[in-house]
Amino acid sequence: MTVDNTALRTALWRALHLEVDAPPHVLEDHIGLEIAAPDEGWRQRPDMEPRATCGFRASVVARARFVEDLVTGRGPAQYVLLGAGLDSFAQRRPGFGKVFEIDQPETQAWKHRRLRDLGYPVPALVPVDFEGGESWPAALTAAGFDATAPAVFASTGVSMYLEKDTTAETLRTIAGFAAGTTVAMTFLLPPDLLDSEDRPGLRASQDGAKAAGTPFVSFFRPEELTTSAREAGFTDVRHVSGAGLAERYFAGRPDGLRPSTGEDFLVATV
Repeated sequence: MTVDNTALRTALWRALHLEVDAPPHVLEDHIGLEIAAPDEGWRQRPDMEPRATCGFRASVVARARFVEDLVTGRGPAQYVLLGAGLDSFAQRRPGFGKVFEIDQPETQAWKHRRLRDLGYPVPALVPVDFEGGESWPAALTAAGFDATAPAVFASTGVSMYLEKDTTAETLRTIAGFAAGTTVAMTFLLPPDLLDSEDRPGLRASQDGAKAAGTPFVSFFRPEELTTSAREAGFTDVRHVSGAGLAERYFAGRPDGLRPSTGEDFLVATV
């Protein structure tokens, strides 16, 4: 039983932020590394090289911090992570409302075992075989989700792996839940919208994803995805740029750490 490599890399970048970046830390996630349980040589992995990957590392912690600020700012509620990976929100904030984590069955089984072995709280892990056509809303409801109450849905680092029609259907599904429900979804910008110095990094990421058998298939211009959200039924729709997150969480840092450009947020409320 193994864990998805993308989920593992994300957890390790969050851990590396605490080890190699100067305080103040944008996100303090010690537990994610415990859950990941990487080999001793994980710091020597090419994708963990501190300087070469600093923009990606900063992007990962920025998007996680943004979502957590959004969720906790609304108080205890229902929080649903689509493509949860090795997220540790439920373990770091055990007093928060009800947390549901949706992901592939193998990843969920691996994570459940790790949380049990470590003695951490286990959220509602919702295994869904997306490739097999299983319905995630049905699985979510079966896990105890209250479809009559508002919730926050988060989908980070996922949309680039999905066809655009699948993302549009996801938005329509979430828009069908209770009034007050919010979705925060990251998306990749097409290369021509990136700062020139970040384009080689995007190409390298694309090549790596393709080599791993999980190619990037979708890029969105901001107006394209905000239009899709309004057509899905959301009434309050915002585009939050990566540059905006950089100003919010990284301004004035003496080490110059900033997220690379290329990943923005859609935030929409029913």
